[in-house]
Amino acid sequence: MDANTLGDVASARWNQWHTIPWAEAFQHVRRLQARIAKAAKDENWRTVKRLQKLLVRSTTARAVAVRRVTENQGRKTPGVDGLTWSTPKEKWKAISALDSRGYRPKPLRRIHIPKASGGKRPLGIPTMKDRTMQALHWLALDPVAETRGDLNSYGFRSGRSTADAIAQCHNALSREHSPQWVLEGDIKACFDNISHDWLVRNVPMDRRLLEKWLKAGFVEGRKLFPTDAGTPQGGIISPCLANLALDGMDRLLKDSLPRRDKVNFIRYADDFVVTAISKEVLEAKVKPLIVGFLSERGLTLSEKKTKITHVTEGFDFLGWHVQKHKQFLNIVPSKRNATAFYAKVRDRLRELRGARQDDVVFALNPILRGWANYHQIVHASRTFAKLDYQVTRALWRWATRRHPMKGKRWIKRRYFRRDDSRDWLFRTDVSSLIHLAKVPVVRHVKVRSDTNPYDPKDEAYFDERLTRRMRSTLQGRRRLYWLWNRQEGICPICSAKITKATGWNVHHVVWRVYGGSDKLSNLQLLHPTCHKQLHARGAKG
Repeated sequence: MDANTLGDVASARWNQWHTIPWAEAFQHVRRLQARIAKAAKDENWRTVKRLQKLLVRSTTARAVAVRRVTENQGRKTPGVDGLTWSTPKEKWKAISALDSRGYRPKPLRRIHIPKASGGKRPLGIPTMKDRTMQALHWLALDPVAETRGDLNSYGFRSGRSTADAIAQCHNALSREHSPQWVLEGDIKACFDNISHDWLVRNVPMDRRLLEKWLKAGFVEGRKLFPTDAGTPQGGIISPCLANLALDGMDRLLKDSLPRRDKVNFIRYADDFVVTAISKEVLEAKVKPLIVGFLSERGLTLSEKKTKITHVTEGFDFLGWHVQKHKQFLNIVPSKRNATAFYAKVRDRLRELRGARQDDVVFALNPILRGWANYHQIVHASRTFAKLDYQVTRALWRWATRRHPMKGKRWIKRRYFRRDDSRDWLFRTDVSSLIHLAKVPVVRHVKVRSDTNPYDPKDEAYFDERLTRRMRSTLQGRRRLYWLWNRQEGICPICSAKITKATGWNVHHVVWRVYGGSDKLSNLQLLHPTCHKQLHARGAKG
């Protein structure tokens, strides 16, 4: 029996959203994705196309796509039709509505969000149905993108991150005989300018459907605008399309240039760096190759932001500053990134002018923890200490503003405590502000470049890396980590991984209303959707 038939036989037993057996659904989708990845690796494109059709037509894949769209951070943000799917009935109805026959996507709702470097970035928000259709076809396209991706491409890819990109920079530049020159590449409005014709010709998916998405247009200020180029930032499938458009630069450089030029290519989304043995190699050989590669796809390099730099002068990449001092490669948080972080803390304190101290700690801790976790893999100790001082000064201004009639010693005793040799700790009896200098600096182990999350032989490798990441995420939350470790990181309802991205709920096996206790033996970690499903079925353990 065909894999698709098996999936649909299973789905015939479903009669509502909370009856979907998620473990079976995920297994069915993963099996087909593994087959697609293998066929793409063998360059058997006829088989790839056949398997992709099987996947997007299966009810199980449609259910998985609806679940993904209704679980992510944008689930409460509507498109131009103003609709969101928040109830089980709406989600169940959406599964049967995912049919490409007669499907016509609606225009995107255009909004603008602030950029870290200043200014605003346009964001296109599809309707829930369009998002789910994109998620469905992403399930079939991503195995191909992962298999064909450049070895040192790290953006918008499963199991890869900015930490892997900066670790590869360290590998390429830190040795005694490493190349000394770096091309900092910046593609001008990458998402807005990718050629539609190139995408339709080269992306291995339903071309008519892809063209409909690309030409859907956007609505801004109640006015419809056409889209003649680019992929919308905000569409689920857009990062995958951008990766497919930019993949191949690494192979082009390696095939065109000799090893003695010491060319290394590292890319995260549309930001990339290229190393070489000399400035002349970058100017005369590397840059023309990249310009030609991008021009085929309707893209150009930004002349202002694309620079060639000696490693001793240093350069910024992904929020870090990379610079070589004699034989030591120093990677620290960039000044721009640290300044933006401090401005965010200061703005948040301004919003909390009248808040209680516990509320301030509760609001600032996630900001401090997130920034520290991002930078703890580099030489950040000195930056952490400096920012601790700046944050403390900001908190002192917040405290003195609250009590203009009180003396400084009273304010100091009221809001700041002493702990052994450490003074000026912003804490109360129940909460304490994170101290950045106490965040340990740890070495990040880079992902192996030749691994594929859809290849069964690499499954154990990615499981091991996930365990390491979750240990770091749940650091200081021993009960949660113990539960996660006991379950081997698997949700007992759907048998899928529990990660930081999926989120989790703590579930009482025997419900508290039926006398269940809070002991660890009576607790489980479940995905939020699985937790709701279990309670909707009325299970008591």
